[in-house]
Amino acid sequence: MGKVIIVGGGAAGLMAAGWASYYGADVTVIEKMPRVGRKIMITGKGRCNLANDCDVPTFMQNVPRNPKFLYSALNSFPPEDIIAFFEEHGLKTKVERGNRVFPVSDKAVDVVDTMHRFATDNGARIVNAAVSDVKAENGAVKAVVADGKRYSCDALIIATGGASYPRTGSTGDGYRLASKLGHSIADIKPSLVPLESPDPDCKRMQGLSLKNISLRILDKNGKTIYNGFGELLFTHFGISGPTVLSASCNMDDYESGYCAHIDLKPALSEEQLDLRLQRDFADNINKSVSNSLFALLPRKMIPVVLDRWGIDADKKCNSVTREERKKLLAVLKDFTVPISSPRPIEEAIITSGGVRVNEINPKTMESKLVKGLYFAGEVIDVDAYTGGFNLVIAWSTGKLAGENAAFNV
Repeated sequence: MGKVIIVGGGAAGLMAAGWASYYGADVTVIEKMPRVGRKIMITGKGRCNLANDCDVPTFMQNVPRNPKFLYSALNSFPPEDIIAFFEEHGLKTKVERGNRVFPVSDKAVDVVDTMHRFATDNGARIVNAAVSDVKAENGAVKAVVADGKRYSCDALIIATGGASYPRTGSTGDGYRLASKLGHSIADIKPSLVPLESPDPDCKRMQGLSLKNISLRILDKNGKTIYNGFGELLFTHFGISGPTVLSASCNMDDYESGYCAHIDLKPALSEEQLDLRLQRDFADNINKSVSNSLFALLPRKMIPVVLDRWGIDADKKCNSVTREERKKLLAVLKDFTVPISSPRPIEEAIITSGGVRVNEINPKTMESKLVKGLYFAGEVIDVDAYTGGFNLVIAWSTGKLAGENAAFNV
């Protein structure tokens, strides 16, 4: 029975371990954290958005970086099969807004426990140690060294994650090991990350969450690089929330300048919103404009909108002119926030960049440079939007790597 070593006990590593063991390999997972699945534990705010219930073509549209590389992995283990896998292994799931899939229990620990059982029940062993070195001879992997001990292997799967959330164990180890074996690494950057802004209005509104807004990100030339709909959160440093995290996947040249354009009322055309304003002002005809906006905007946002509108907060609604109303419309339909930088990679949900996909066989996840070396999950140069897509990538590439490592030892 061939020996397979898996470095990393996260989503991709555990999936690889379970399938490699199932197909008869002697599998050892080496995980440096005291417990496997630490990053799974914090996904989906501790609920674990474990997949997205969509077809493969839709999935591909949510992968801005190297989607074609994932074609074989996703077609061999698509989202519907991943959901069925968890159900068959005793984890009941539910589908929420945006086709996000969660455990019915709303507990990420149940996902970790399911994967832990899948790996160990099939015979995989889990060793708590930190891999410091990897050995190859004659173009093939031979062993890893962890905490001073040598573990020989016929196949090695690197599934260490990226460099985001280092407290979960993702500290870029996989890049170092891959580089030692001759692989090149695409630039590492934070992705699915909040964005910083120099605009003091963000701090004025910190803690305010907006739902059902439209967000466009424009570069310095006015080109739209992201257009999305959903939730946004103002923070002391700038903006965050699901739409912002997804937008960040498309942003890589902050020095040239980006600007966020927020439509606060995307369901209404300018004409419809103008009629709404006229009704609100008529209903509050003798009140100040500052007291007429409560039905339209969150309380925390009103002072900021009034400042941007450039109108006296005590001005009576009955004296607002058509031109002044047009200026307010412009603020509501195009609330701008300049973007200066992403938050540090330590705060990113995932890492953009990684082992270059042209050095990996997409049909097997095996290295094109070193025999018996495989990759799975976030360590590869692929990433997707928020909504369960990145975990699907981990599960599907993990299964493909685990199966092929077992078949070829």
